[in-house]
Amino acid sequence: MANVWDDLDLLLDSPSSLTVTSTTRGTIKEKAGFKAAEDVVALRKAIEGIGTTEKTLVEVLTGRSISQRQLICKAYQEAANRTLVDDLKGDTHGDFEDLLVALVTPPPLFDCHEVIRAIKGPGTTEETLTEIFASRSNKQIKALSDAYLAETGRLMTHDLKSEVSGDYATTLLILAEGKRDESTNVDPAKAKADAKALYEAGEKKWGTDESKFIDILCHRSVPQLRQTLVEYKALSNKTLQESIEREMSGNLEDLLVAIVKCVKSVPAYLAERLFKSTKGVGTTESVLTRIMVGRSEMDMLDIRAEFKKLFGCSLYSTIKSETAGSYGQALLKLCGEDD
Repeated sequence: MANVWDDLDLLLDSPSSLTVTSTTRGTIKEKAGFKAAEDVVALRKAIEGIGTTEKTLVEVLTGRSISQRQLICKAYQEAANRTLVDDLKGDTHGDFEDLLVALVTPPPLFDCHEVIRAIKGPGTTEETLTEIFASRSNKQIKALSDAYLAETGRLMTHDLKSEVSGDYATTLLILAEGKRDESTNVDPAKAKADAKALYEAGEKKWGTDESKFIDILCHRSVPQLRQTLVEYKALSNKTLQESIEREMSGNLEDLLVAIVKCVKSVPAYLAERLFKSTKGVGTTESVLTRIMVGRSEMDMLDIRAEFKKLFGCSLYSTIKSETAGSYGQALLKLCGEDD
């Protein structure tokens, strides 16, 4: 598994979801001949009849783009005097409910709700925070921050500060500002200097200077960091990921490794998250829902390809064997097809 992350040969020229937010690699597209009013009639019939027709809910909501689903929500409220979210919450339950609500929630607001859920309640779910802040672009983080302020009346960074601590907090708060350098130019001399600084802050010294890792990994552009990863391996005979795993531990290690993985390939990082959420004891549905809904219009085709490459089986067949019922059917629609 780790050796996939060690392959730096093709890294410098491959596109990155951290800088280019593409909608061409998604599985969910705009529906041709879309009429919000017709969908509203079908949804109301499915929800208000005796027993909810879950099949209709899946077909309509996974068969429309994000922008079309927002138009459905608006038309639904005008027709029913209730919000579609409230009716879905009242009529469905469990993981299926969570998935449908996620589908009709604008992506920045959905991320916002996930962050709130991760920091409220007993114990902070660092794993969720790590995934979100390591894999989102500056633009996505800015939209998430705006949604958070509108939803809570507070700055997201203010709430994060009170929930996380230490070097993990320092790293997360820099990422939460969404200010990573977006330049596409690579400075080879700077990459060499950064690689040397990282080597001297970790492998080469007694004790690790975490601040150097945090500064470079959170601020440099993706193309610059990719060059730095190549230089680091040439200098130390190890990948930067291996060094972080040797030198650090706990939440900080997890976050810095996630950043390195996302610099290489966000789809591969999310494919690995999906795999881990379906293996082990029980399936972690919240991770499945977040990634399958969140990436369905962005880079799901790439995630599927990376999943097959990393684990030798298709994402589709994995979802099929690990989930059931309407929830599983909806996930399979978001996945698209078998590879």
